[in-house]
Amino acid sequence: MSDTHYLEDQGEKSVVIVMTSGPSTAHRCATPFYLGALLSSMDAEVKIFCTMEAVRLMQTGVAENLSAMAGGKRIIDFIRDAKNAGVEIQVCRPALPGYEIEADNLIDEVDAVASAGDLADLILSVDRLLFF
Repeated sequence: MSDTHYLEDQGEKSVVIVMTSGPSTAHRCATPFYLGALLSSMDAEVKIFCTMEAVRLMQTGVAENLSAMAGGKRIIDFIRDAKNAGVEIQVCRPALPGYEIEADNLIDEVDAVASAGDLADLILSVDRLLFF
């Protein structure tokens, strides 16, 4: 590990979290939003790009009724915490039809419905890239 602490590095940081986990793997759905909120609170510019089954989390009514563990905090609350911390959430337009989701049936926390090209641009321009 480096001896440099993040507070000592005054450069801007950008992080993209590519989220593919969805309701079928609910135990994996809280951490990306929690980590995104944490990184954003440390002054990183954070974007979460939801693709594959993760687009289902952005469908109205899904994350509101889903927890990572029995009796745990709802996924929608992790999403809202991330948004309140400054995280931008994008949803993959090409993935929506495969899950029979219309763009007008997404939760308010979604900032943009984006293309695969937008994801490619993010991947090539970001300082750190994480996949869940």
